[in-house]
Amino acid sequence: MTDLAFDFAPVGIALLDRRVIQRCNRQFADTFGGDPDSYAGVPIAELYPSQEDFRRIGDRLQQEDAKSGHYNDERIMRRRCGTLFWCRVRGRSLTPKEPFRTGVWTFADISDDRPVVSLTPRERDVAILTCRGLSAKEIGAELNLSYRTIETHRAHLLEKFGARKLPELVAKLTGMPL
Repeated sequence: MTDLAFDFAPVGIALLDRRVIQRCNRQFADTFGGDPDSYAGVPIAELYPSQEDFRRIGDRLQQEDAKSGHYNDERIMRRRCGTLFWCRVRGRSLTPKEPFRTGVWTFADISDDRPVVSLTPRERDVAILTCRGLSAKEIGAELNLSYRTIETHRAHLLEKFGARKLPELVAKLTGMPL
């Protein structure tokens, strides 16, 4: 029965060991392309838009607030065919002191609610932290940038998403109705 629940879960599930896929379910394979058996032994890095994105997310998992063993975010991921999409990612490490050792991760395609707009890695960081409700000063402190630089990134995001004000940008970034 456990295998049925895993295989037919309505969300993509992957078991990772040191950021390498050990096993995944059908929804994971449907989301990223291919069949579940084709993912065994595949580094999860292959499903990130870039090695820089892979590294940056890995750095976040090493930070103090992620040491609880639980992690979640929304980020851009890459399907095997190369197309990019928004994905809600949640993970639980079975070894919190070593977050990459063994973990269970879920991946939900949320691109129907959120358009993929070409963003720089820094714009993605600013967008994510803006959606978490952080001020420009708080984002600047977290990213080690001046708040004026954050305001410049936000201005670019407003333009790219066709938003007039910050609340409209957040609504578009989160897929909430306007």
